[in-house]
Amino acid sequence: MPRPRRIEGYAIVSEDGMIANAEGIMPDSLKFEADQQFFERGLDEVDVVVHGRHSYERQPCSYLRRRLILTRQVPAIAADPSNEKALFWNPAGASFEQALALLGTPDGSVGVIGGTDVFGMFLDRYGVFHLSRAPNVRLPGGRPVFPGVPARTPEEVLAGYGLDRGQRQVLDPEKGLAIVSWKRSPKPDG
Repeated sequence: MPRPRRIEGYAIVSEDGMIANAEGIMPDSLKFEADQQFFERGLDEVDVVVHGRHSYERQPCSYLRRRLILTRQVPAIAADPSNEKALFWNPAGASFEQALALLGTPDGSVGVIGGTDVFGMFLDRYGVFHLSRAPNVRLPGGRPVFPGVPARTPEEVLAGYGLDRGQRQVLDPEKGLAIVSWKRSPKPDG
């Protein structure tokens, strides 16, 4: 079965590695215009967006994107009755490749946008993970970006899965917002 061309992750986290508060809501303190623009440009370049039932992207073109919504509420794969471009997918009942094939994008590029378990599922498959850090924001007891956070930092988790730290790029100098794109080293031939 074909595999996706590339899998990219996108997340903005607090200083303590959280993507949402204890109630599972992304607070305004994690929302920055420059990060939203980077995020939207990235998703404009992928064929499929993958996320959990409680993660969303509210961009002007969101309704145009094909998506897989992870859930335990279906046995394997089911149509989303409210969106003809979306499928509900339970990884316990069907493989990622099966879900992509049914969506009509068996070798498409993929953008993973959360939550915690969804981000964690792809740690060994990301070609790149774009990690933004919201300066001076802490969310004690919040929802971590990856399983294992906060015992380990998000950066330690990414490095532990073979991704290499890229250059730090400042998205908003005035607010101190920066992003690092962690990339997987190509495997040597042989």
